[in-house]
Amino acid sequence: MSNSNQHTAQDEPVAFDDRDARPDAMHETVEQWLADLRDATDEAAASEQFQTWLDAQRRFHDYSMRNTLLIRLQQPDATNVAGYRTWQTEFDRQVQEGESAIWIWAPIVARQCPKCGNAPSYHGESDCEYEASAPETWSKGVVGFRPVAVFDVSQTEGEPLPELETDVYGEADDLVPAALAAAETLGVSAELVATEDWSYGDAKGVCKHRSGKSQPHVAVRADLDSAIAAHVLAHEYAHARLHAGREADDERAAREVEAESVAYIVSRHFGLDASNASFYLAAWQNDEIDELQDRLERIRTTAMTIIGGIETNLERT
Repeated sequence: MSNSNQHTAQDEPVAFDDRDARPDAMHETVEQWLADLRDATDEAAASEQFQTWLDAQRRFHDYSMRNTLLIRLQQPDATNVAGYRTWQTEFDRQVQEGESAIWIWAPIVARQCPKCGNAPSYHGESDCEYEASAPETWSKGVVGFRPVAVFDVSQTEGEPLPELETDVYGEADDLVPAALAAAETLGVSAELVATEDWSYGDAKGVCKHRSGKSQPHVAVRADLDSAIAAHVLAHEYAHARLHAGREADDERAAREVEAESVAYIVSRHFGLDASNASFYLAAWQNDEIDELQDRLERIRTTAMTIIGGIETNLERT
């Protein structure tokens, strides 16, 4: 049975033109996408839908899961986004006349009550009785979010963007030692294991806890192609960071989708071909919407951490 109407609707870019309705519409659109993904009955279509989010997350790995999804739903082909003034002042580019904004969430930073967490203006209207210190002495933090407009580079004109070096870092051979070197900062130990010493059957890589060691240990076969080895290292690093102590059999398939999703983002970020990836999303079908959102956020943050560790070591070579 196909859920074709759902996916056809998803292919049409959305817009949030009504200023008054915009915040609610942004929330509802994200919630609907998550519900559609969870409830999809066509596994191939669901995998394709999910992969489009992973591709967007690869391009915008510094953005939250919800902002990445909002960008993808409004401008599926977006590659680099920035605010109107940022394009002018930092890149000497101008948003072209008639272009529609892409709306994302931006944090509202203000002084927060140490007890209730509200900004001074809301604290005064709340039931909180904290008076131990004056509001002007409170530390600043995120007290909420508001819609802000950004534009993709394709909506601007002007000076060429500086050459970015995030697509490919030389030969794929350079990625493997950088990924191995990143293990320490990721709280993992890692090694390539010679074929004759490999004791894990057909597995390309494993993540294990060794007796007497606090850190998870990742082992990857040394005879793998360098691009595959880098991908497998990212996959096993994801297990190490996400799934330590969560080895229940009933979550095995769900954990594999999370780890492979992280590896997909990392591989694509470094210019590797991961086009054959597939994602068994039926493993998530019993999730509540907030559980699914948490999974996507874990994927995003874990991929960002692994990318950062690898990039730091690439810069040292």
